[in-house]
Amino acid sequence: MPRTVAPLTDTAIRKAKPGPKPTKLRDGGGLYVQLNPDGSRWWRWDYRRPVTGKRNTLSLGTYPEVSLADARGRQAEARRLLAAGIDPGEHRKAAKVAGVEKAANSFEVVAREWLGKQTWKETYQVKVAAWMTNDIYPWLGARPIADISAQDFLRVIRRVEERGAVESAHRIMQNCGQIMRYAIATGRAERNPVADLRGALAPPVERHHAAITDPRELGGLLRAIDAYTGDVTTRAALRLAPLVFVRPGELRHAEWSEIDLDAGEWSIPAHKMKMRQPHLVPLSSQAVAIIRDLQPLTGHRQYVFPGGRSPKRPLSDNALTAALRRMGFDKETMTAHGFRATARTLLDEVLGWRPDLIEHQLAHAVRDPNGRAYNRTSHLPERRKMMQAWADYLDALRADMGNVVVPFKPKAA
Repeated sequence: MPRTVAPLTDTAIRKAKPGPKPTKLRDGGGLYVQLNPDGSRWWRWDYRRPVTGKRNTLSLGTYPEVSLADARGRQAEARRLLAAGIDPGEHRKAAKVAGVEKAANSFEVVAREWLGKQTWKETYQVKVAAWMTNDIYPWLGARPIADISAQDFLRVIRRVEERGAVESAHRIMQNCGQIMRYAIATGRAERNPVADLRGALAPPVERHHAAITDPRELGGLLRAIDAYTGDVTTRAALRLAPLVFVRPGELRHAEWSEIDLDAGEWSIPAHKMKMRQPHLVPLSSQAVAIIRDLQPLTGHRQYVFPGGRSPKRPLSDNALTAALRRMGFDKETMTAHGFRATARTLLDEVLGWRPDLIEHQLAHAVRDPNGRAYNRTSHLPERRKMMQAWADYLDALRADMGNVVVPFKPKAA
């Protein structure tokens, strides 16, 4: 007859004294506490492997962290696996491997890997990383990326929408979709659930950048810029802004290596552009003069307009806007981004230049009659003439206090 073992009690386990060698405090059915010489107590369960019949021992944790009742529960679960022909030890190893694999394929791991491969401007890279860290990782970061559903994404992104950051919510959803596509490409997921969320968020509120489009008022703005007594670099950037039609961030990040003053051209690489396409800005003689004047001051730096606090970085995001406010132009009147709208409106409505030339110079998507996108040098001679005509027009506005009558230039058919 098999030997009968009295069940263990917590008191017996606690009061057992360690000896010079490991001893076993048996509970029955192969379950026991191994009492080591150092006083540590480990739960063990002896069983026979279902295929080979060889004896094996399964660790069930330490006492008292794993109580007597918990240890018996773990033994019972292992017995159920064994009854189904599953080796509990091998099952645990497989689960551990799967857990490691899932952790390696968590949303946060894949997202950080994807983020590290982007070539965005540093400011945008930091912004996307902050969105992920603050709004996504706390809820979805540890989840296996292949297990995240469209509803999971929507619940988390709606938290951003509900606090009023609708545009950020749309950007975050777009980033999550890009991360899922990267996961598919690298074999970590099979489909992109974010694609199912089209139309699930409220549409973003369209933002209009205030801009001066009255010629007389524009003349006043140009004279105010010339009279600006703040930072020399900021003043130069403000003087150049009306002449080049670029976005404020593109202007602030201009580098000397991108500018050919002899050719009168500024070549902006694709990674700095919103549309991710390289862009060519023909420089008027007035624009070249402004940049040449700045060359002795910043020509030895990377950036044409370095920041005041850190010359290795460009002007701050707020530099141009703050200067406009100091000159008395509030956010309802003029913004740094508004110089683009000013040029678009007056070149079309006053000077009569072709809209496609204007849009091309604004780096908007312009297509030929066959639907193909124009490249950066398309219509360059005409664009060069337009930029020079615009600079001359601004000089006239500046000099004539806004009382400028310009012959209407017929638009080409």
